[in-house]
Parts: sequence; C-alpha cells; structure tokens
Amino acid sequence: MPLDASLASWLNLSRVPGLGNEGLRRLLQAFASPEAVLQASVSSLSQYVKPAVARAITDSRDDSALAVVADWLDDPLNHILTVADAEFPQSLLNTTDPPLILYVKGRLDLLNAPALAIVGSRNATAQGKRNAEAFAQSASDAGLCIVSGMAQGIDTAAHVGGLQGIASSVAVVGTGLDKVYPASNRELAHRLAQFGAIVSEFPLGTPPLAANFPRRNRIISGLSLGCLVVEASVQSGSLITARMALEQGREVFAIPGSIHSPQSRGCHALIKQGAKLVETARDILEELGRAIPVSSPLGQNLPEHPLFAHLGFDPLDSDTLSQRSGLTISELSAILLQLELDGHIASLPGGLYQRIT
Repeated sequence: MPLDASLASWLNLSRVPGLGNEGLRRLLQAFASPEAVLQASVSSLSQYVKPAVARAITDSRDDSALAVVADWLDDPLNHILTVADAEFPQSLLNTTDPPLILYVKGRLDLLNAPALAIVGSRNATAQGKRNAEAFAQSASDAGLCIVSGMAQGIDTAAHVGGLQGIASSVAVVGTGLDKVYPASNRELAHRLAQFGAIVSEFPLGTPPLAANFPRRNRIISGLSLGCLVVEASVQSGSLITARMALEQGREVFAIPGSIHSPQSRGCHALIKQGAKLVETARDILEELGRAIPVSSPLGQNLPEHPLFAHLGFDPLDSDTLSQRSGLTISELSAILLQLELDGHIASLPGGLYQRIT
C-alpha cells in the first residue's frame, strides 16, 4: 500500500545526510510542514541549513526506501509516528531533543502510559538480574510500564519482569526495527512485539552502530517518570541514561550493592550524587505515588534457609562456607544444588556461590 504524501515527506527528510533533528526542526518552524520544506528552493533552504544540506534536501526523494517502508507497514503490528501525530508520546515532547519520527512495533498505547525505566550492566550478576526482574514485575503490577534498551543482562531481565506484570514493557533500540540486536534476544523481541512494544528513531536497515546506543538512551528516560539503575560499573552506558533522566527532570533511583563488586560502583556513584537509594520496589512506587500490590514478588515474605545465615549476598567459596556452617563438603554440595534448583542461589565461575533471594 503506497505511503501518504505527508509521511513520505517526513521519511525523505529523515534520511537527508547532515540534516539531523535540530536542522529539521528549524526548517519545520520556517516552512510549517515537511511537504513545504521539500518544495522550497535551495536558496530558501540555505537560510536555515548549510548549502550542501539544502541541495541534498531537494534531491532527497528515495522511492526504493519508501517502498521498503510501505511493505513493512503492511504488518498490522508496525507503525510510524511523527511529532504531528496524536499518538506520539507526549512525555518526549517536553524534552530538549525529542525524536521527530518513531518506528514502533507493537502496542501504541504503551507509549503514553506511566512508565519506569530500568537499566544496568550487560555483564550483570545473577543477583542483579534477579533484582531487575523482580523490581520490574512489581512496578508493572502497580501500573508502570517498564522501559529499557533490550540489551543483554539487566535490560533483558527488566523486560522479562515487565511482561510478567500487567503494564507490560517497551524496548527502545539502537537499530532499525527490521533487525534484532542482540540476536540472542530474538525470542524476547517477538514477545515484546506481541504483548508490549519495540521503538526506534532509526530508519529501517540501520545496523547496530555504537553511536546509536547512547543516543537512544534519552528516549528511554524521556518515556519514563523515573529511572532505576540496578547494576552499573563506573563506565556503564546506564549512567548516561541516568544523567539524561536528571536533565529531563525525572527521578533517579539506584540499588546499592557490595563494596567489592565493580558492578555496584556506578550505582554507588549515583547515590553519592543524589540518586535515591532503594532496597525494594516499594521505595520507588511510594516516591512515584503508587502502591505496591501485595501479590507481587517483593510484597511477599522471601523463603529462608538455615544456610542463609552463613551465605550472604557476596560470592563465597564452598570451603569457606563449609567452615562457617560446620557442614561437610558432601553435605553442603547437596544443599547448594537444591537451593540452586529452587532459584535461591547462583553458582558463579571459580567455584563461588551467591544468594539471589
């Protein structure tokens, strides 16, 4: 089905090299519509953008690219929103650098729903992933859609938790929506498209370029009332999202961790800078004015086991645990195996164990 003239104009302008969102905003303010921009002369356009960009605009029609988009839109799950559309996320319009076009796969209604961003390390610990999933499910059950970036680690766990709750989850990605990155999240992407949504400002066909991922972070934070950082090193891209959230006037939350863990240092740095330290999802929900349902994972009593008195939340080897508990290695191995099967502990490289509930 052919694209309507207005959308075709938006898409053609979005592909002009060197124009960018800021340049396009200037042109729209001057000419009122994308169609008028495309009909303007090079000399008129050059008053607002560089002459080379102005010439590129007059040459910007790409029928082959538009045909690809038209085919993509034949799938009822696929949508394109511009800032002129009523369904465009209103929370993004109040940020300093909103995207002008969004490609969406899945539920449009989620883009204007109350939301919480949950981000963190790709190299997450078992405890971190468990925390992200539990916090996400609790927040989702309380009516907050979970927004993250579909990266491995914390992002993936956050989406899983959000999908398990009632308010679902939205992924903001750094590629075109005809690609799945990372490939290991293909099944998650399918679930998000069916029950949540996947969003990108990048045209179809855009590969996973490194520069795209920090840029998409402003959309993750912009869609949300607040941003929770679960685990992050001091170099983590999650801290970029947290900084953008602060600049956008959003609340920033961080979960503390072991002083010995590199994955906790980013969170600790945020807390020192004024982020709210949180220990349960209730801390976030109360700050955002939402009650936590008693049926959620963090609203219930967690299981206890006598071994937990000796095994804390820092990784510990079995020899030390044997000395602390008085159990033989054989007795301990059987208990540890059962606790791991029940999802209460995780085995780590180097023969270490860590409690995760």
